[in-house]
Amino acid sequence: MDAAKPEILYDPRDPKMRSDPYPFYARLRETEPVHRTPFGFWVVSGYEEAGQLLRDPRLTSEFHRDKKWAEHRGGWHSPVVDDTRMWMLMLDGGAHRRIRGLVNPVFNARSVQEMRPRISRILAKVLDDMGAGEGIDLIDELALPLPVTVICGLVGLPVEDRDQCRKWTEAIGHVVDPALDETTMRAMNDSVVEFRAYIAEHLAKRRSEPQDDILTRLMLAEVDGERLSDDEIIANVLLLFNAGHETTVNLIGNGMLALLRHPEQLRALRDDPGLIEEGVDEFVRYDAPVQLVARITTADVEVGERTIAAGSKLMILLGAANRDPRRYANPDTLDMTRADIKPLAFGGGPHYCIGALLGKIEGRLVFTELLRRYRDISLTTEDVVWRPHVNFRGLSELRVDLVP
Repeated sequence: MDAAKPEILYDPRDPKMRSDPYPFYARLRETEPVHRTPFGFWVVSGYEEAGQLLRDPRLTSEFHRDKKWAEHRGGWHSPVVDDTRMWMLMLDGGAHRRIRGLVNPVFNARSVQEMRPRISRILAKVLDDMGAGEGIDLIDELALPLPVTVICGLVGLPVEDRDQCRKWTEAIGHVVDPALDETTMRAMNDSVVEFRAYIAEHLAKRRSEPQDDILTRLMLAEVDGERLSDDEIIANVLLLFNAGHETTVNLIGNGMLALLRHPEQLRALRDDPGLIEEGVDEFVRYDAPVQLVARITTADVEVGERTIAAGSKLMILLGAANRDPRRYANPDTLDMTRADIKPLAFGGGPHYCIGALLGKIEGRLVFTELLRRYRDISLTTEDVVWRPHVNFRGLSELRVDLVP
């Protein structure tokens, strides 16, 4: 008699995971918070366990060293794999600190607060262009143009090129998906080549005409007497577009959908706009813009009651951890008054998302201004379509009726 096939508790390729992953996550947490899948990789779904691993120095992000990972992204010397070898997201130790240390000042609390007036002006223009009416797509009209316009300005790229930058960014964003088809892989590599050439052109201009922007800062910055190479600058600008764009798009879309599906919470926010200060953290806890991060163990690691062997690949399921009932009461309910919110939606440890503060500022401004401008916001349809990412969770569109 054939041995029974192992039960599959987690399959990132399952289409049902796109529409609603949370029942799958709940079953994982209840059955085995630290679980070895039949596919060979581990998944971690508990809050405490995920937080421990995000801070563990025995885990590495340097997937570009794994030949199998590289093969699935076009090969050992494909454009995207060559690029990720310079991304601070996929570097550890001194190499990571060197690049992150140069970029951090642009995204620290003081710098981000100083950006508020400029972000408010961009938001006002985007909302003016969007207007009011029936069947307006908040993703296409608001969530997509706002963050890419902001990041274009920060980097020092022409705002009129934002749509093209957005297309490149969306294609490259698949790099950390666990499974890629041939079409997606090819589009990703083509986008890296085109985006790199575009940024290189603007970087060359900064050599003779420095500006107050990220390109110039990275070009002039030094650490221990060393400067970044042009290739390193360009690679990390590509990364910044992903960090400063994708997460914010999904924060706005997922947060708005959550509010519209919890009308009592929408009323609470209208009655007390100050709730948005902590409410943005509740949005990212409830429906995380980034659902998972991947790591490789460099030594045996004990987590929960399991030992994960050195050389193992694992996925830390941020979306699952954020709804762990051991950490949050009634975790499947949106609660704008929830206290002590420390979501893992932006990761943790040395690789905590560098664009998190910027994304949260943008989110606070967006929700505040939407509720100020429109006395009624309602879903045009309950049928929503989620984008085909595995690691990012975001809507393809969100159609609403807006009444000023």
